[in-house]
Amino acid sequence: MRDIRNIAVIAHVDHGKTTLVDELLKQSGTFGEREELEERMMDSNDIEKERGITILAKNTAIDYKQTRINIIDTPGHADFGGEVERVLKMVDSVLLLVDAQEGVMPQTKFVVKKALQLGHRPIVVVNKIDKDAAQPDKVVDEVFDLFDQMGADENQLEFPVIYAAAKNGYAKINLEDENKDMIPLLDMILEEVPAPSGSDDNGLQLQVFTLGYDNFIGKIGIARIFNGTIKLNETVLLVKADGEQLKGRVSKLIGFKGLEKLDIKEAGHGDIVAVAGFETIDVGDSLCDISNPMPLDPMHIEEPTLSVTFAVNNSPLSGTEGKYVTSNKLQERLEAEMTTNIAMNCEPKGDSAFEVSGRGELQITILAENMRREGYEFSISRPEVITKEVDGVRMEPFEHLVCDIPDEFSGQVIETLGKRKAVMSNMIPMGNGQTRVEFEIPARGLIGYRNEFLTDTKGEGVMNHSFLEFRAYSGMVVSRKNGALVSMEQGEAVAYSIFNLQDRGAMFIGPQEKVYSGMIVGEHSRENDLDVNPVKAKQQSNVRSSGADEAIKLIPAKIMNLELALEWIEDDELVEITPKTIRIRKKELNASMRKREAKKVKNA
Repeated sequence: MRDIRNIAVIAHVDHGKTTLVDELLKQSGTFGEREELEERMMDSNDIEKERGITILAKNTAIDYKQTRINIIDTPGHADFGGEVERVLKMVDSVLLLVDAQEGVMPQTKFVVKKALQLGHRPIVVVNKIDKDAAQPDKVVDEVFDLFDQMGADENQLEFPVIYAAAKNGYAKINLEDENKDMIPLLDMILEEVPAPSGSDDNGLQLQVFTLGYDNFIGKIGIARIFNGTIKLNETVLLVKADGEQLKGRVSKLIGFKGLEKLDIKEAGHGDIVAVAGFETIDVGDSLCDISNPMPLDPMHIEEPTLSVTFAVNNSPLSGTEGKYVTSNKLQERLEAEMTTNIAMNCEPKGDSAFEVSGRGELQITILAENMRREGYEFSISRPEVITKEVDGVRMEPFEHLVCDIPDEFSGQVIETLGKRKAVMSNMIPMGNGQTRVEFEIPARGLIGYRNEFLTDTKGEGVMNHSFLEFRAYSGMVVSRKNGALVSMEQGEAVAYSIFNLQDRGAMFIGPQEKVYSGMIVGEHSRENDLDVNPVKAKQQSNVRSSGADEAIKLIPAKIMNLELALEWIEDDELVEITPKTIRIRKKELNASMRKREAKKVKNA
């Protein structure tokens, strides 16, 4: 049996996980000399490439000194914490990447806690040591303090440390060593990561940790073999999380090497493989020996904290830009997403609407962005947090929020977050004019805050948050301060009208854009909503023609992308999403009906 090592790469967002995996793939000799390689090879999805973030956990394998090293690249964003948690159960150790300048961040704490609970002894990689403001020694002390806080045992506190600049392709044991290549890290992985426990001679025990889908072979379970061997066309027992048992045949067995997927005939303990042939296979399910089934414990998957309503687009412009516009198509697409994305749920909600719940706004907006690129047209409501009852007490999700802000803006940020029911838990001067402020805040308080935060810090602030726990409901939270400018006519917007409306607030539309009654065309400078007419052209008089006038100057429209629009809207508004356009509208398009509803609410 060949030698195997299984590791996951974990870190906060943007600390260099995918770049590090790239370098390990290149320098281990996994690719041929003639293969053309691109940057961040593991980020295969279009949105991942554009945003520079990892969304789905992906696995690869490299061969080094006759040892197969299975590496799993994990997402760093808090919304995908569920992916990381599952992956950690499949490996024997982790590479914990920490930025040499930023140090320990919220998501670092989250992933470290999970890794230590599972008994892993991390290899700490202090990355980006080539930065001017890097403080590698200070960062190692921070990591030690974090391990200590998280209750690490003596063995875990004696963690190995290596210094790296993944982008420049080198790693070294001591800071004084020469900047050469990644070989010291590969050698450290062989020395420090334990070989998989278990044996080929035992009965089969295999557990699925992530799912894939193929139009030809159906659902694919990507899994680790903890014991025994599995062969192509072998009949095995699928044991579901609820104890249900189903016999099935392994119709396809796929191994990994570099970026390739290879058809294989057999795999043994410690291997990470993809298995097909089981249509009902799910994350956490086990494949076992038929004669002596010993399923593994099912996995705990963190529950969703946020929900939105996806509905058919019923605006006056519906069906003009999208390819798939009916509720049947919307339902099919959402159900297909739920088969592979176990961190999300979807339930029908009344007529042609579906409630989709997930771990955060980013997770939901990425689903919506993928759908619009595929040609779907639909509307989304404002995100709502999911509350639950525990012993008769209403509970809601709380987040741990960390803000890195220039010193002069810290007072403004603390004041704004106070109105959103945030409690400050820590404040650390970072030097170089920056302060790190930590808060515990209801998840509701973060909805729509990012945009305000960037305004308050003049674009220089950085905020990160991760799920903390469910706590007692904390009452009303302040939301958007400004009202909306709502169109009262249908047609094409005119430059003359937009010029006259600029004094009323920031416009979201430009000349010749299509608008309709009830569509939001801008943000009012005051708290109330205002009905406006953006299609009114300049009339000709008996003195001069409608075209004769001094040149008008238009302020460029504020571009509302999907995330901004979803954060900006209130409960009575929707985001209309088509492959070409993102519009914001009122749920009730008729102005007099809106006024009647507002009166009812006021009187109630």
